[in-house]
Amino acid sequence: MDGATFRRLVRDSLHAGRSVQIPSHGLQRASVLVPIVMTTNGCTFLFTKRTEHVETHKGQISFPGGVIDQADAGIVETALREAYEEIGLPREAVEVLGLLGDLATPTGFVITPVVGWVAALPPLAINTDEVDEVFQVPVQFFAKGGKGRMELRNVQGRTHEVWYYDTGSHIIWGATAAIIRSLLQMVHLG
Repeated sequence: MDGATFRRLVRDSLHAGRSVQIPSHGLQRASVLVPIVMTTNGCTFLFTKRTEHVETHKGQISFPGGVIDQADAGIVETALREAYEEIGLPREAVEVLGLLGDLATPTGFVITPVVGWVAALPPLAINTDEVDEVFQVPVQFFAKGGKGRMELRNVQGRTHEVWYYDTGSHIIWGATAAIIRSLLQMVHLG
């Protein structure tokens, strides 16, 4: 599938309805940007590897994002601000396609994924206090779920499904893997 078709499919699927909105009772509300980047070889997801210096999720693979700041105008603003602060991705480089349903994590967050289309990735300015590495993985790698695996984990007395994708050089798991899975299921590729 070409990039323009995939972009339209994602946008139309997201506009058809945001499935889950979770109240944040006792949980921290956060937002991430799910950057889909158009490259000469097709569409990719852009990921960050967090440093060992950050407060939470040290060394994990994630999408750019963070906790909503009181000064943010909303969830989309948080995702775009965090992407700029973490990797220098300018807002004007991102076309917001829509929002995925909220995801509650066992670590105490309610995350709203904001899906963004990046037609041409500009040079990035990585905040090395927060981000150790930025990398991309082709969307096709995740399609049809063939590369993923699920484990049941007991966290704080509750059983949770935890998804993993092993790219060979990185293991993408937890909330990030769940977001990928949710998006691809929505567009019937997962």
